[in-house]
Amino acid sequence: MKFAFVIHPTSLEDVVRYEPGAVGKGAALIGKIMEWMPAYAAAHVTGVRTPDGRETEGWFVAAPFMPEAMLALPRERVYRKILDAIELGASFGAEIVGLGAFTGIVGDAGVTLAERSPIPVTTGNSLTIAGGVASLVRGAREMDIPLDEATAVVIGATGSIGSACVELLATQVARIVLVARNRTRLERLAASLRGRVPCELEISTDVRAAVPRGRLVLTATTSTQELIEPADLQTGAVVCELSLPHDVGRRVALERPDVLVTEGGNFRVPGNPRFARVREPGRDFDLGLPPRTALACMSETMVLALEERRENYTLGRGIELDRVREIDALAARAGFELAGMRAFDRAVTPERIAAVKAAAISRRAAAV
Repeated sequence: MKFAFVIHPTSLEDVVRYEPGAVGKGAALIGKIMEWMPAYAAAHVTGVRTPDGRETEGWFVAAPFMPEAMLALPRERVYRKILDAIELGASFGAEIVGLGAFTGIVGDAGVTLAERSPIPVTTGNSLTIAGGVASLVRGAREMDIPLDEATAVVIGATGSIGSACVELLATQVARIVLVARNRTRLERLAASLRGRVPCELEISTDVRAAVPRGRLVLTATTSTQELIEPADLQTGAVVCELSLPHDVGRRVALERPDVLVTEGGNFRVPGNPRFARVREPGRDFDLGLPPRTALACMSETMVLALEERRENYTLGRGIELDRVREIDALAARAGFELAGMRAFDRAVTPERIAAVKAAAISRRAAAV
């Protein structure tokens, strides 16, 4: 069974990776050009093969919009371009399609698009959640943070991804600070969880006030602005980002060598995958990730194709934890593994982790 996955650039760096001809053009001009560009086939994906011999192939189909345009333009215009991309994928033989980045956020998180799509749709958020929580837990382990004593801060807690991450984390940490802009929705979420989860719950609408309270921070927002700055973070904190564009400012990498930042939800794809550019034969499509690595939302789409699950899988604002656990198990069976840690377009090596731990020890000593 074949798949398609809808992509779009989330930054100017992405634009250059997607379209090398954009080098040197201004941001405003690029944004306007993309608004009028039609959907197109960006990459042909081959070589995805499970340990038991199952294979799939697919296409990355582009709906050229920047995130800001997707949020600002009339919704029907945005839907139309995304549907054009989906229909293009279906014309290649795809039987399921994944929605990448803001294409899975705009409107009602894929529900309307699924109703209009010729093939089943998933946002890929179930595997994103599983991968994000696993990445945060791995970071805590690397930084010697005892989970059962830790406070975690979840930014974007009332969103579909954030709220599910809260539920998964709630059985592992001592306390969670739920952060979002809408206090009423925060109170409603906290009330629905109290009595069902073992950890303490607090709420906040102030990112700046909330972040310093936790050694573990997970971001799952739809913001187009950087939300976390160097002064916000505890010494030795671990931050896992599930947001695109990124919520963590690049100044953190320069000014806080004692903080471990990781992008959650990247998976190593089984087999010998190749992402080949369609418009420039012989060249690879640059996802900005290491070889054999894909985003979790892409990986969920591939897993569903390998499992021949011709169904709408992850849609809407409410995500079932049973689906999160199921797709996590199916991904593992298919040979998908959590990829190595990565942040600010660089691998987080064991040497880097050791340096972060040493910097945290030194910073604590200096504060005494």
